[in-house]
Amino acid sequence: MDQIAITRTVTVAAGPFAAGHLGELTRLVPFEMVDDVLAATRCTQKRVRLLPARVVVYLLLAGCLFADLGYRQVWAKLVAGLRGLSVRDPSASALRQARQRLGPSPLRALFDLLRGPAATGAIAQVRWRGLLPVVIDGTVLAVADSAANLRRYVKQRGNHGGSGYPSLRLSALLACGTRSVLDAVFDPITTGEIAQAQRLARSLRAGMLLLADRNYAAADLVAAFAATGADLLIRCKTGRRLPLIRRCPDGSWLSVIGNLPVRIIDARISITTTSGSHTGDYRLITTLLDPRRYPAADMVRLYHQRWEIETAYLELKSTILGGRVLRARTPDGVDQEVHALLIVYQLLRTAMVDATDSRPGLDPDRASFTTALNTARDQVVHAAGIIADTVIDLVGVIGEHVLANLLPDRRIRIKARMIKRSNSKYQARGPHIDRRTYKATTSIDVITNDP
Repeated sequence: MDQIAITRTVTVAAGPFAAGHLGELTRLVPFEMVDDVLAATRCTQKRVRLLPARVVVYLLLAGCLFADLGYRQVWAKLVAGLRGLSVRDPSASALRQARQRLGPSPLRALFDLLRGPAATGAIAQVRWRGLLPVVIDGTVLAVADSAANLRRYVKQRGNHGGSGYPSLRLSALLACGTRSVLDAVFDPITTGEIAQAQRLARSLRAGMLLLADRNYAAADLVAAFAATGADLLIRCKTGRRLPLIRRCPDGSWLSVIGNLPVRIIDARISITTTSGSHTGDYRLITTLLDPRRYPAADMVRLYHQRWEIETAYLELKSTILGGRVLRARTPDGVDQEVHALLIVYQLLRTAMVDATDSRPGLDPDRASFTTALNTARDQVVHAAGIIADTVIDLVGVIGEHVLANLLPDRRIRIKARMIKRSNSKYQARGPHIDRRTYKATTSIDVITNDP
């Protein structure tokens, strides 16, 4: 029988630093970057131990790629491709102590370095009339039910005793199109989204167009957003009383919120599927006052991109975490883990944009997050692509797989906001609930009701 022997060369850091890598994603967060962050936060080890600080940073990042595994199993993934090297096998206790020694500050600093809009040539796909649409919203993550965590994080109240796990609230500012993280903050669930949004305003800039839902339409918050120089497109309650200053030719009208001039767009959106039609009224407020340059109907269509952040949270909570509770059993550990999660998400998004940019005109929306995640995991296990060659390939193996498994063009679909598959038969509400997803057509009419 004929046989073929396959050999490959793996290039890694020397000595006890060998296990510190993230496969091909290491190119986006290289050794030098991690070492600089460790030096800046004064977390570099005084002597080289079994687990140097740089290795622990990569261990925490790899833990987010393999969220279903304990850290001993994550370590096994990091060293699986290093056969032939003398790599130590630390105990679970040694890994825990190393994470505690490191603390959360290096992960925070690394996230600050990596956050921001992805550099992309797909200008037509990610910008709208010269503006960068960005979106703000919040979500909830469950943390481990430990005595230490309960001193900072509380359980949500509710029916039947409330939630089983303490929770944190995460709010993020994302760029639409590439879904890159511009900024993020998290606190105990007792801190509201509005308070977190006030802090996220620090990352808004002129040239951005902020999309937000009704929760963010409070006058003080709108003023804080506008003071950054960013433009706004925020939904508000249809019955909100606002003064009519002047009608615009496109059916919108000028008003004021506090001392801020705004333009109001009232729209009726009808969605038709094979099961019938549904109509709803929307009211949007915007600081883009020119109806000729920014027509009302076009802005209503643009507002739909606010849902980009819901997809991003799905990728974080479902695709990466698989619906699991965060591992960390201390508040500092939670701080580490959440920042590591955001970093890994940002790295995957960057790799995806690099791939789609290699084909001019390709929309970043067509890149599959699941494909990128699974390929990145494989590259870690094989210890592949850790150190780039002299000729840098921005696409890489992750990009090749993304391009080979592009998603179809986005379809207009609708489904009811409900659990498609109940977690328990006791939570199911009967077979009469239609849980199907339908293809849909949408019509938008700007209406001129008397405010």
